[in-house]
Amino acid sequence: MKGLYALLVALALASVACKKDDNTPTTPTVTSKTETFTGTVQVKSSAIHNFTVEQAGQVSVTLTAASPPSTIAMGIGVGTPANGACGVLSGASVTTAAGATAQLTGVVSPGMLCVMISDVGNQTAAVSYTVTVMHP
Repeated sequence: MKGLYALLVALALASVACKKDDNTPTTPTVTSKTETFTGTVQVKSSAIHNFTVEQAGQVSVTLTAASPPSTIAMGIGVGTPANGACGVLSGASVTTAAGATAQLTGVVSPGMLCVMISDVGNQTAAVSYTVTVMHP
Protein backbone atom coordinates (compact mmCIF):
# COMPACT_ATOMS: atom_id res chain seq x y z
CA MET A 1 0.00 0.00 0.00
CA LYS A 2 2.87 2.37 0.82
CA GLY A 3 4.34 1.59 -2.61
CA LEU A 4 1.07 2.51 -4.32
CA TYR A 5 0.83 5.72 -2.31
CA ALA A 6 4.44 6.61 -3.20
CA LEU A 7 3.72 5.90 -6.88
CA LEU A 8 0.62 8.14 -6.84
CA VAL A 9 2.56 10.96 -5.17
CA ALA A 10 5.39 10.58 -7.69
CA LEU A 11 2.93 10.65 -10.61
CA ALA A 12 1.19 13.72 -9.19
CA LEU A 13 4.49 15.54 -8.78
CA ALA A 14 5.59 14.54 -12.27
CA SER A 15 2.38 15.79 -13.83
CA VAL A 16 2.72 19.14 -12.05
CA ALA A 17 6.33 19.44 -13.18
CA CYS A 18 5.44 18.74 -16.83
CA LYS A 19 4.31 21.80 -18.65
CA LYS A 20 3.47 21.92 -22.29
CA ASP A 21 5.66 24.48 -24.05
CA ASP A 22 3.13 26.55 -25.95
CA ASN A 23 4.83 28.53 -28.69
CA THR A 24 1.57 29.62 -30.28
CA PRO A 25 1.85 33.31 -31.11
CA THR A 26 -0.79 35.55 -29.65
CA THR A 27 -2.72 37.89 -31.89
CA PRO A 28 -2.74 41.47 -30.62
CA THR A 29 -6.14 42.89 -29.84
CA VAL A 30 -7.26 45.58 -32.26
CA THR A 31 -9.16 48.37 -30.56
CA SER A 32 -11.74 50.05 -32.76
CA LYS A 33 -12.29 53.78 -32.76
CA THR A 34 -15.54 55.42 -33.78
CA GLU A 35 -15.53 58.85 -35.37
CA THR A 36 -18.69 60.74 -36.30
CA PHE A 37 -18.63 63.50 -38.91
CA THR A 38 -21.44 65.87 -39.86
CA GLY A 39 -21.80 68.45 -42.57
CA THR A 40 -23.66 69.56 -45.65
CA VAL A 41 -23.19 68.54 -49.28
CA GLN A 42 -24.20 71.14 -51.84
CA VAL A 43 -25.72 70.14 -55.20
CA LYS A 44 -23.05 68.58 -57.48
CA SER A 45 -20.50 68.72 -54.67
CA SER A 46 -18.89 66.61 -51.95
CA ALA A 47 -17.52 66.82 -48.42
CA ILE A 48 -14.36 65.22 -47.05
CA HIS A 49 -13.29 64.22 -43.54
CA ASN A 50 -9.83 62.85 -42.68
CA PHE A 51 -9.10 60.19 -40.07
CA THR A 52 -5.98 58.31 -38.96
CA VAL A 53 -5.73 54.52 -38.86
CA GLU A 54 -3.10 53.39 -36.35
CA GLN A 55 -2.96 49.70 -37.29
CA ALA A 56 -4.17 47.46 -40.10
CA GLY A 57 -7.72 46.24 -39.79
CA GLN A 58 -11.29 46.66 -40.90
CA VAL A 59 -12.91 50.02 -41.54
CA SER A 60 -16.70 50.38 -41.60
CA VAL A 61 -18.53 53.45 -42.90
CA THR A 62 -22.18 54.15 -42.11
CA LEU A 63 -24.16 57.03 -43.56
CA THR A 64 -26.47 57.35 -40.55
CA ALA A 65 -28.44 60.41 -41.65
CA ALA A 66 -29.05 62.43 -44.81
CA SER A 67 -31.87 64.92 -45.26
CA PRO A 68 -33.94 66.37 -46.75
CA PRO A 69 -35.37 64.04 -47.91
CA SER A 70 -34.42 61.20 -45.56
CA THR A 71 -34.44 58.63 -48.38
CA ILE A 72 -31.96 60.42 -50.65
CA ALA A 73 -29.08 58.29 -51.91
CA MET A 74 -25.59 59.71 -51.57
CA GLY A 75 -22.14 58.53 -52.50
CA ILE A 76 -19.73 57.48 -49.77
CA GLY A 77 -16.14 56.44 -50.34
CA VAL A 78 -12.87 55.86 -48.52
CA GLY A 79 -9.54 56.98 -49.89
CA THR A 80 -6.34 58.88 -49.30
CA PRO A 81 -6.30 62.65 -48.82
CA ALA A 82 -4.14 64.82 -51.08
CA ASN A 83 -4.27 68.52 -51.91
CA GLY A 84 -7.68 69.05 -50.30
CA ALA A 85 -9.25 66.14 -52.16
CA CYS A 86 -10.02 62.51 -51.30
CA GLY A 87 -8.65 60.03 -53.83
CA VAL A 88 -11.22 57.26 -53.36
CA LEU A 89 -9.63 53.81 -53.51
CA SER A 90 -10.73 51.39 -56.20
CA GLY A 91 -13.73 49.40 -54.99
CA ALA A 92 -14.10 51.57 -51.89
CA SER A 93 -17.26 53.49 -52.75
CA VAL A 94 -21.00 52.92 -52.82
CA THR A 95 -24.22 54.82 -53.48
CA THR A 96 -26.61 54.41 -50.58
CA ALA A 97 -29.40 55.93 -48.53
CA ALA A 98 -28.81 56.50 -44.82
CA GLY A 99 -29.22 53.50 -42.56
CA ALA A 100 -28.26 51.90 -39.27
CA THR A 101 -25.79 49.30 -40.60
CA ALA A 102 -22.46 49.84 -42.34
CA GLN A 103 -22.85 50.37 -46.06
CA LEU A 104 -19.12 50.21 -46.82
CA THR A 105 -16.48 47.96 -45.24
CA GLY A 106 -12.95 46.92 -46.08
CA VAL A 107 -9.51 46.19 -44.70
CA VAL A 108 -7.05 49.09 -44.60
CA SER A 109 -3.40 49.66 -43.74
CA PRO A 110 -2.19 52.21 -41.19
CA GLY A 111 -2.05 55.83 -42.30
CA MET A 112 -4.11 58.91 -43.04
CA LEU A 113 -7.39 58.16 -44.82
CA CYS A 114 -10.47 60.14 -45.76
CA VAL A 115 -14.17 59.55 -46.13
CA MET A 116 -16.00 61.39 -48.90
CA ILE A 117 -19.74 62.05 -48.99
CA SER A 118 -21.06 63.24 -52.34
CA ASP A 119 -24.03 64.14 -54.50
CA VAL A 120 -24.57 61.34 -57.03
CA GLY A 121 -26.69 63.54 -59.28
CA ASN A 122 -30.08 63.37 -57.60
CA GLN A 123 -29.88 66.32 -55.20
CA THR A 124 -32.02 69.39 -55.83
CA ALA A 125 -30.87 71.21 -52.68
CA ALA A 126 -28.17 71.00 -50.03
CA VAL A 127 -28.25 67.80 -47.95
CA SER A 128 -27.18 67.60 -44.30
CA TYR A 129 -25.54 64.30 -43.33
CA THR A 130 -23.99 62.34 -40.50
CA VAL A 131 -21.47 59.61 -41.26
CA THR A 132 -19.82 57.26 -38.76
CA VAL A 133 -16.42 55.67 -39.41
CA MET A 134 -15.20 52.75 -37.30
CA HIS A 135 -11.54 51.88 -37.74
CA PRO A 136 -8.56 50.38 -35.93
